[in-house]
Amino acid sequence: MTGTPRDPAAESLADLLGGRRAAIDATVGPLAFGIGYSLGDAHALEWGVGAAAVVSVLLAIWRISAGDKPRAVLIGLLGIGFAALIALRTGHGEAFFLIRIATNAASALAWAVSIVIRWPLLGVVVGLILLQGGRWRHDPDLLRAYSRGSWVWVGQYLLRLAVWLPLAWAGMTRTLAFATAALTWPLIAACLAASWWVMRRSLPAGHPGLRHPVLPEPAHS
Repeated sequence: MTGTPRDPAAESLADLLGGRRAAIDATVGPLAFGIGYSLGDAHALEWGVGAAAVVSVLLAIWRISAGDKPRAVLIGLLGIGFAALIALRTGHGEAFFLIRIATNAASALAWAVSIVIRWPLLGVVVGLILLQGGRWRHDPDLLRAYSRGSWVWVGQYLLRLAVWLPLAWAGMTRTLAFATAALTWPLIAACLAASWWVMRRSLPAGHPGLRHPVLPEPAHS
């Protein structure tokens, strides 16, 4: 017995972008750092860095053995390594999160600029995954939907910065560690759902979905 054909217009961003595994992996390092830092007492920084490093290495070994691409795994591992080095060199636990804060600030700016210049990054990413190139930009409905959905992603980055920056400035390392974990995978999941809801409401009834841009009819001479 064959299943009911799936409506291509109902395919969600979570289906296309996936990223659940990467988002969970990005949560593990800060969470391990926060637990280690909380248990370390006089050597809180060393315990936090050590916990984050050990957990990240074990996770990387597990991911590679499970068949994940080594390059993607190593990039995540290098990110934890650089964060650990910055924290150890400065002697401040909150410095462990400086790279993450900087990348979120840069991401918020990049996504906002992409919307203004009418190349919303949500459309760029989905277009690359679907091998569409820039065809989606010729569908006014899709362009509008991707632009509105991209603002949700800008909001995601700004929300993190609004929470993280005051905590980092105040040197509240433990709170910052757990706030970082809470605003990684859970926030990404919420952002995917919210941006898809915005896009679905922006697309007119009967639109065939993200895989099928509605291109304008060619002009006849």
